[in-house]
Amino acid sequence: MFSRDRWSEILEVMSANWFRTTLTAFGVFWGIFILIILLAAGKGFENGVNLDFGDTATNTMFMWTRTATKAYQGMPKDRRINYTTQDVEDIRQNVPNLRYISPRNQLGGFNGTNNVVRGIKTGAFDVYGDYPEIIKQEPMDIIQGRFINQNDINKNRKVAIIGRGVRSSLYEKDEDALGSYIKIQGVNFMVIGVYKKKSSGGDGEEDQKQIYIPFTAFSQAFNMGNRVGWMAVTAVDGKPITDIKESVFDIVRKNHKIHPEDERAIGHFDLFEQYSKVQRLFAAIRIIAYFVGIMVLLSGVIGVSNIMLIVVKERTKEIGIRRSLGASPWNIRGQILTESVFLTIISGMAGIVFASLIIFLINFAIDSSGPVDMFANPSVNLGVVIAALSILIISGLLAGFIPAQNAIKIRPIEALRIE
Repeated sequence: MFSRDRWSEILEVMSANWFRTTLTAFGVFWGIFILIILLAAGKGFENGVNLDFGDTATNTMFMWTRTATKAYQGMPKDRRINYTTQDVEDIRQNVPNLRYISPRNQLGGFNGTNNVVRGIKTGAFDVYGDYPEIIKQEPMDIIQGRFINQNDINKNRKVAIIGRGVRSSLYEKDEDALGSYIKIQGVNFMVIGVYKKKSSGGDGEEDQKQIYIPFTAFSQAFNMGNRVGWMAVTAVDGKPITDIKESVFDIVRKNHKIHPEDERAIGHFDLFEQYSKVQRLFAAIRIIAYFVGIMVLLSGVIGVSNIMLIVVKERTKEIGIRRSLGASPWNIRGQILTESVFLTIISGMAGIVFASLIIFLINFAIDSSGPVDMFANPSVNLGVVIAALSILIISGLLAGFIPAQNAIKIRPIEALRIE
């Protein structure tokens, strides 16, 4: 029940020595401020890293060909392993819980330079032969036209999707690329789409200078036969590709007579494994932030407890008079606990408000100046604020408990003798 007299007394006690009260409150203010800022900074770094991943299917593994390092079943070592479309089909038929298997071939990049010509303009770009599913594993925004579809695959259509960097290199500023033709190693392809990709640092320049054509047209135009340069393999949600990849490797080893212990013959990059490491890192950062923040807050709470002990000692005679007039131990205890919780919550809320203002200003600066590498949208969710308030209330009770117990132990007759 609200008691005006009690709250008037609390305010009078708090303001009696305002400088001491301010210094005491600052410990709690600083502790909760540090906690919020550390959590927001950790979230900002996490958002920045996740932005780098973008919408990429993180439960994905990439496989490419290498050289066998061990002889096996009559096959010599140092032979080059070449994947085939039959490998892709065998994996699709025999490995459960896979969502996408996208074979890919490539010109340019690590396979050397590749000349693309349009009229009198030329450029060196990466050219990928892909299936339509690759856009779900390596997302991009189609800003004009469309991406590869299954009919393009079935009919070996010589069509191409180009990046904005390719368009700016081969076309005039206001020229429409759709329906035009580019020549890739002497073979004409019609442009049916233009894409862009994004990253946390803005549009990646190299990512915009790639060309995608149907896998089957690539194989036909550049005499690849049934060869596959590498594959992107994505598992279904809830089934980590890390747990499935050995089954994929077993099929490839069997098809190409690779020694079971030859780990270098199959090159791969497990994106899910790397993504999981990043997530564990940020979980550890959150734990450290909570630990540091709570330790700083605890020092502030100890300060509040010490000051409340001093306040109780200063009010010994007053407490004795109240006990003589019939005040119950719970009444005295409640008064001390209320004062402690009130001081803790007020100073803690000030810390939350100030931290929120700092976070708002940082976000405003990022929005004004543009994206920052590895850092984006620092924030804390409502659950953190509720947890902080809970910590404040518990801290206030703990800070006031020992002084309250000391207060009720004071015998009225002894308190009245104190000058």
